[in-house]
Amino acid sequence: MLAWSFRHATRLGASRGQFPSKQRQTSTWIRGCGLITVCFLVTSLGCQPPAETNTDKDDSTLHFAVVPKGTTHIFWQSVKHGAEKAGQEIDVKITFRGPSKEDDRDEQISVVQSFLNAKVDGILLAPLDADALVRPVKEASRAGVPVVVFDSGLNTDSGDYVSYVATDNLEGGKLAAQTMAKSLGEEGGKVIVLRYEKGSESTHQREEGFLAELQKFPKIEVLSSDQYAGSTTESAIDKAQALLNRFGDEVDAIYTVCEPTAEGVLRALRERNLAGKVKLVTFDSSDSLRNALSAGEVDAIVLQDPVAMGYQAVKTMAAHLRGETPEAFIDTGVFVATAENQDEEPYARLLSPAIASD
Repeated sequence: MLAWSFRHATRLGASRGQFPSKQRQTSTWIRGCGLITVCFLVTSLGCQPPAETNTDKDDSTLHFAVVPKGTTHIFWQSVKHGAEKAGQEIDVKITFRGPSKEDDRDEQISVVQSFLNAKVDGILLAPLDADALVRPVKEASRAGVPVVVFDSGLNTDSGDYVSYVATDNLEGGKLAAQTMAKSLGEEGGKVIVLRYEKGSESTHQREEGFLAELQKFPKIEVLSSDQYAGSTTESAIDKAQALLNRFGDEVDAIYTVCEPTAEGVLRALRERNLAGKVKLVTFDSSDSLRNALSAGEVDAIVLQDPVAMGYQAVKTMAAHLRGETPEAFIDTGVFVATAENQDEEPYARLLSPAIASD
């Protein structure tokens, strides 16, 4: 536009006889070029951003990826509900995607990588394996994509992720042991601990917390504590059957650390007409486990708050991107539901946590 105006003005001036000589025309042309250069510089500088700008992100522009251990169990659907609730409150886009099976480490790593390629603003990750997911998290850190770890921890430096949002699983295991001891009474008894999956940090803490606390009760004997149920109800049934074949005449109580394992053990006990006779203490709720609690087939359920976990993970990531410094560990609470308190708050709410609508 400036160039066009100068050329137009020059032609207009010439047509009016304002440039009587070639020398004068040349001089005027040089001065005009100088004027254009100055105007161009002023205009260009005016378009540049100031030297110091506010780099804080607006929450409304953010896209968070939530990567659970799996997507089928009720627990993860409740996490999704909490994450989406927080996303709606602060206008953040939430994409929820995880492996189809809770033992597929390669698929979870692939999901994380796909979100890195999509350049999301943050990743919320529940690691399937405390070691296998370290490398993807470090890659995210190098790529400038922050990670909030939730539900289950990582064996890496805390500087690789923003914060850890989870249940105090060690404490939950201790509470389970205390509850088991109370159920068995002064005479004590013989107990089986059926573990979940190797590499799962959260359930490992529940197992170790239980075993450590149980040492305070010398009349309780542990028959088995080195067997893993696997990630599905079907694999848990098989493992429970094998343990009952070996210890069925001796066992007084069984401790499990997650929903699919508890479901498998409960079915195995029912098949042998032992449900309600062998005490069962477990983690996490479902419709069938809640009904079994009412029926006396389950003695206690240690409850997490998955809705709060998803909610707090999203809020923590948003706070980090606003320049705040979240706490290194955010505890979402742990509770023990029994037949006696199941209709009271917060037990009733946590026994039937809200789940995502889709």
